[in-house]
Amino acid sequence: MIDTHAHIDDEQYQDDLDGFIRAQQEAGVEHILVPGVDETNIEAVWKVCQLYPDYLHPAIGLHPENIRDDWQSQLATLHRALCIVHRQPRHYIAIGEIGLDYHFDTTYKEQQQSALREQLNWAIELDLPVMLHVRDATEDALTILKDYTIHHSLRGVMHCWSGSEEVARQIVDMGLYLGIGGIITFKNCKLREHLSSIPLERLVLETDAPYMAPVPHRGERNESRWIAYVMDELSKIYGVSVDEIDRITTQNAKTLFRL
Repeated sequence: MIDTHAHIDDEQYQDDLDGFIRAQQEAGVEHILVPGVDETNIEAVWKVCQLYPDYLHPAIGLHPENIRDDWQSQLATLHRALCIVHRQPRHYIAIGEIGLDYHFDTTYKEQQQSALREQLNWAIELDLPVMLHVRDATEDALTILKDYTIHHSLRGVMHCWSGSEEVARQIVDMGLYLGIGGIITFKNCKLREHLSSIPLERLVLETDAPYMAPVPHRGERNESRWIAYVMDELSKIYGVSVDEIDRITTQNAKTLFRL
């Protein structure tokens, strides 16, 4: 198992970080990817990942919900941090968490789009995959992503996927992956109906920990080892063994993030 998206820098994990990491390893989690969300957690993400090198892997980016008047200076700070360690033995594994989010506020809609394009440019320039967060902004996101996937070799994953089959097809046709997490275990989740026609080879697993814990742990602090519940649901959807789900999605993550 590989958790391709978990916020292990969150303070909820710090009191017993060693114990937490040990529990994930003992459950068979091979790697955990830790995305950044803005300039304020650069140090926290980097520090926690250096405590467990080759197990926790840092990413860096400006989350769309964190885009405000200072977005350009934030991007400059993030880009400097990214480039300082690029191509060193310890480096950022991806650009993320980035994207578009119009759910609560559209005040910075144009700035979000500009910031997304700039960070996609970093990904192309540095040959890194992207972790994409898109909420209530599908049309704009697809327009931007199509431009980049047509003219560039963009790699990446649509984080926390829960959308329609039609949009899922468009995403995988662009060569991107879908990140599947705990939401697939929720009682009224329609994702089960939408995934069956999407190749397993385009899926990676994630938690978005500490959020989005799967049933039967819904409402609790999420853990990477609970991806097992996600794999169980995927096994039912695709009619293959849990071991096969594990094998394919693990290889997908290793391919996408070059682990």
